Amino acid sequence: MTAYRVTARRAGEWWALEVPALPGVFSQAKRLDKADEAAREAIAVMLDVEIEDVEVEIEPVLPEEAVQALKAVEKAEKAAEDARKAAQKAMQEAAATLTESLSQRDAGRVLGVSFQRVSQLLRARPAASAPKKVVKAAKTGRGRIGHEEVSAKQKRQVRERSVSR
Repeated sequence: MTAYRVTARRAGEWWALEVPALPGVFSQAKRLDKADEAAREAIAVMLDVEIEDVEVEIEPVLPEEAVQALKAVEKAEKAAEDARKAAQKAMQEAAATLTESLSQRDAGRVLGVSFQRVSQLLRARPAASAPKKVVKAAKTGRGRIGHEEVSAKQKRQVRERSVSR
C-alpha cells in the first residue's frame, strides 16, 4: 500500500487538499482533522480502489510566523526536558549526600519527598557515583543501622555494656 503525501493549504475557512503525486486530485475539508478522510476518498475515486486501501500523510502548509512559533515550542520543550533531567540528577545527588549522614526518612523530609522516593533516587543513581560510606561499608564488611555504620565489634561492645549494667 502506497502512502500519498497530501498538502493542506488554508483557503478562507477551508483546507484545500492536493496530492502532488496524482495530478488533478484535489479535495477540501473544513477542519484539518477531517482532511485525512477527504483526501483518502478523493484518491480512492481517482484510482478506483477501496478507501481502506489508501494511506495518506497530511502536511499542512503554514505561514512562516506559524512555523517559527512551532519551532519555538519545540525548542522550549527540549529545554524543559533538559531541565527535568538536570533536576532529577541534582535530586539523586542530594539524596546520596543527605543519606551519608541522615536516614532515608530524614533525607526525604529535608528534600520534601517520601522516604520511598529517596530509596528510588538512590537506586536510580549510576553505580560510579554511589555514596562513599555505602561503598566503604561494603568493602569493610560493616552493616548500616539507620544512618550509622556499625561493625560487629561495636555491636558486641554495646551488648556487653548493656548486660554489665
